[in-house]
Amino acid sequence: MAKTNFQYEKRQRELEKKRKAEEKARRKQEAKNHPAGEQEADEAGFDSSETDTSTADD
Repeated sequence: MAKTNFQYEKRQRELEKKRKAEEKARRKQEAKNHPAGEQEADEAGFDSSETDTSTADD
């Protein structure tokens, strides 16, 4: 019977944990740089400024 390679399995678990931690850190950084509330406010700001300019042209 073949012997299980525990070191390989452990290394794979460690790599998976590291990948998940990096993914979580990346998502956290993106959320910090672009909060949902500010993004919506920016979009609303662009819409109102476009409306203001179109009324000024009339």
